[in-house]
Amino acid sequence: MCAIVGVINSKDAAKTAYYALFAMQHRGQEASGISACDENGKIRTIKDRGLVTEVFGKDSFDVLKGDMAIGHNRYATAGSDSLLDAQPVTANYALGSISVVHNGNFVNKDEVRDALIEEGAIFGSNMDTENIVHLIAQHKSKSLKERIIYALSKVLGAYCLLIQSRHKTFAIRDRYGVRPLSLGRLKDGGYIVASETCAFDLVEAEFIRDINPGEMVIFERGSNEIRSEQIFTPDPRICAFEYIYFARPDSVIEGKNVYEIRQNMGRVLAQKSKIEADFVIPVPDSGVAAALGYAKQSGLPFEAAIVRNHYVGRTFIEPTQELRNLKVKLKLNPMSSVLKGKSVVVVDDSIVRGTTSKKIVELLRHAGVNKVHFRVACPELKFPERYGIDTPSFAELISANKNVEQVREYIGADSLEFLSIDELKTALGNERNYSLVSFDGDYFIK
Repeated sequence: MCAIVGVINSKDAAKTAYYALFAMQHRGQEASGISACDENGKIRTIKDRGLVTEVFGKDSFDVLKGDMAIGHNRYATAGSDSLLDAQPVTANYALGSISVVHNGNFVNKDEVRDALIEEGAIFGSNMDTENIVHLIAQHKSKSLKERIIYALSKVLGAYCLLIQSRHKTFAIRDRYGVRPLSLGRLKDGGYIVASETCAFDLVEAEFIRDINPGEMVIFERGSNEIRSEQIFTPDPRICAFEYIYFARPDSVIEGKNVYEIRQNMGRVLAQKSKIEADFVIPVPDSGVAAALGYAKQSGLPFEAAIVRNHYVGRTFIEPTQELRNLKVKLKLNPMSSVLKGKSVVVVDDSIVRGTTSKKIVELLRHAGVNKVHFRVACPELKFPERYGIDTPSFAELISANKNVEQVREYIGADSLEFLSIDELKTALGNERNYSLVSFDGDYFIK
């Protein structure tokens, strides 16, 4: 997960990065940080645990001066939640200062780290991102670009990287394009690179294109020209979970509007079987678009009968079972006056552990619902994801251990259906390959 942003050749670049990170807060809520580079090549960084609005205040931008900046919202998949593991990662090395932000996960991080330590490297954090910094510092080339290419030749995984030096910013996407990264143009002529296009909307940037899988884009201070190099042979496999859950619905990922794709998932789901029910209700907010698609396809009315408290964070990323159970009640409240005595179709984006779904069914029963038909707008999650999403182990994934009927019984629904993998592909569009490892166990990055 995580959000990254880079702003180049734009006045008050750090402020623009701040607003872009605010727009992408959903991609990471544990920590936030920005590094800005001033006209003298001095890189300054502010980062801390917490939300964007908690980490930065007015005084922050007296420090973060300059026309180049990179930023990061952290969602921990590697390392811990300590301040030491917040990004950007900054370092001084033979060619000067650099700052790095990373979205994704290096699957060989432990092997690379152990080898670096054997050669004398001293690590200051638990992040896989720090591997890149050490590998860059280790190489002897006088070119930062060549050092970066060398570093990337040593790592395996899914990644989008922004690397800022005193005069340049490098944007790199792995050859599979598992995580999204887009390029835009700001009103003042500067450039912006961000994980999602919703960041462009807030800062009024014009979308140019997606950074291609395996591509390195190089921006230079004071120049409107950007250089592009295809440093790896592309084999595109955008993560399907970006469309299912992670991306904001108003983002466009690889040319596809997330909101429309989620409606497609709901439509395909409705075609699986005809349900006698009074109306369709979404699990807010991630199930809303799919529920709308389901309602349109099935002809059943749509009712927003579960109210969400937006001041409670995502239950999916909470570390303990106790917190997840409490947060469901804090977060979601069914409206008894609408639901009592009714038969409903409940549409959600996914079932991970089953905890949230079970609690939702219990809350609906308490509100007086007669029948609960649970519909899930993705296939069964049977495999842990290793490419930048903190999905649980096999032991915690309910569908890795129970069949559909057993899951239905566990969550207490009257019926339960998931999309099949082929049906998901139909909803996404069959013209390209996707990363579907959570569903099919195809760990294509070895």
